[in-house]
Amino acid sequence: MMNESTQNGFGEPAVESRAKRLKAATHATHERLDSRMMAADSFASRTAYVSYLAVQYQFHCEIAALYVDERLAAIIPDLGRRRRLELIEKDYDDLGHALPEPAGHVLSPADRPVALGWLYVAEGSNLGAAFLLKGAVALGLSEAHGARHLAAAPEGRGLQWRSFTTALDAVILDAADEKRVIKGAHAAFARVLELATIHVNRSHNS
Repeated sequence: MMNESTQNGFGEPAVESRAKRLKAATHATHERLDSRMMAADSFASRTAYVSYLAVQYQFHCEIAALYVDERLAAIIPDLGRRRRLELIEKDYDDLGHALPEPAGHVLSPADRPVALGWLYVAEGSNLGAAFLLKGAVALGLSEAHGARHLAAAPEGRGLQWRSFTTALDAVILDAADEKRVIKGAHAAFARVLELATIHVNRSHNS
């Protein structure tokens, strides 16, 4: 039995894509985050959803600068269009809630490999948002009201993700920078987990 990581069709070992390596390297961290979000039951009520939205808002405030960086935009197709911060702000407005305070930390795009790791996490979350959108719809929300940031791209979630991973895989990095991409992805997952813990605890105690 041969797969992509062991055979490339020419009798030589194939190189696994960077996106797949990132998925494998961050699997445990991602699983911890998924477990925390499932336990939060963020779509059980609109109150719980607002706590979920606070996590998204603060995370996207921190990475907003990445989406307007020219060097990163030269790598990732339609990078500016992928930014969801403004959609989250509109969701808050739809729900009649004031925006929470930004978390205060703004990620610098200067460290390009680390930035790519954070973008991998942010773009991956959009791929899985179809499931979350169903929960939002059950609360009476939609892509046009209250759950705008969960909407699919015009070309579809799958194509949007594939165009991102194709661009990510094409970047030439040395071994040290490869490790920094993984470091960035780990940090992004950990940051979302930290924000989720803060806001879920606040919601449960209110």
